[in-house]
Amino acid sequence: MLRRSLIVLATLAAAFVVVPLSSGATTPTRIISLSPTATEDLFAIGAGSQVIAVDNDSDYPKNAPHTSLSGFTPNVEAIAGYKPDLVVVSNDIDGLVGSLQRIGITVLVEPAADNLAQAYQQIRQLGQVTGHAQQAAAVVKGMETSLTKILRSVPKSDRHLTVYHELDPTYYSATSSTFIGRIYKLFGFKDIADAADTTHSGYPQLSAEYIVSSNPAIIVLADDVCCAQSAATVAARPGWSGISAVKNHRVIAVNDDIASRWGPRIVDFARAVAAAARKK
Repeated sequence: MLRRSLIVLATLAAAFVVVPLSSGATTPTRIISLSPTATEDLFAIGAGSQVIAVDNDSDYPKNAPHTSLSGFTPNVEAIAGYKPDLVVVSNDIDGLVGSLQRIGITVLVEPAADNLAQAYQQIRQLGQVTGHAQQAAAVVKGMETSLTKILRSVPKSDRHLTVYHELDPTYYSATSSTFIGRIYKLFGFKDIADAADTTHSGYPQLSAEYIVSSNPAIIVLADDVCCAQSAATVAARPGWSGISAVKNHRVIAVNDDIASRWGPRIVDFARAVAAAARKK
């Protein structure tokens, strides 16, 4: 199973800007989120009670009002049927923003974040829009504090480590130019996918031979849920048992969704990576 949705999202997001809300707009009480990250953000800042529906990919938190609405193939009529006063999306697929605006529905576009600063800004923006500015600021502050502590937990001697981030078993990866790649960069790690990204897509497909020869010190599997990959399956791959990450037990599986979103749970991702880096 190829997980190319990250590549598609990254390409689409580059073309879109946030649709500003009217300064005189009232606080929304019927919010629809068609973005899994926005869904996580909304509940994290205390705006969950204002959310009436989320898309079929928003699987966290579990108590979110899950529906069959799609952020990838949006249906304007279905969305309008919920009578929302705000719809949050991560992209403008099929002219969704204009279609909703034409029938009087306010839309907020929060594209895939390129870095932590953008992720923090989106949380703050949702706080301002939903009447939870203080809670949003607290969430951002908590993330900043936690990440600083996590980064400092990795000794300087381990800041030179190389990392391979696996998106699927066909070896699609993410470079340091992507959001998740920049998290590794905060640790000082070198991403083995960088040198292989000849098209500058941010998500090159590597080969098994390239990965083995690169001998990454850390392997992060973002395909355990989708594709049942684990430290054991990696070790069983031909030639992989000699890779430093395998020999030193630095192969970790992280939840696919946590590794592909830019919300508060990125702290959990960083914590798992730090724990792997500290292993001797």
